[in-house]
Amino acid sequence: MAKQILIVEDVSFLQKAMKVILKDAGYDVLIASNGEDGLNKAIKKHPDLILLDILMPKMDGMTMLKELRKDSWGKNAPVIILTNLNDKEKLIEATKEHVVDYYVKSDWEIDEIVKIVDDKLK
Repeated sequence: MAKQILIVEDVSFLQKAMKVILKDAGYDVLIASNGEDGLNKAIKKHPDLILLDILMPKMDGMTMLKELRKDSWGKNAPVIILTNLNDKEKLIEATKEHVVDYYVKSDWEIDEIVKIVDDKLK
């Protein structure tokens, strides 16, 4: 059975690009466009890995992450932050919530997402 990835990202072209690339690599992909939807899908579906943006409508990524950590399953759910924020305070905040990794979007190419995911799931 394919590993399931939840992409929580509000930028539609980036969301779609990651979905296509990860599906082509054999992953089952779920999509959420905001933190509220992402939190609901994560708690309901228990994906193997969550790719989480920080700046989003309805509920930002850090709030979603903190809410996720309150759930019995979610407290240990693997989360990778993918953001445009190169902010030391956000990195420290994310580290306190035990994220697997923190990537600034401008520091990597979209086609590297499979390697990032593969490395974290092995």
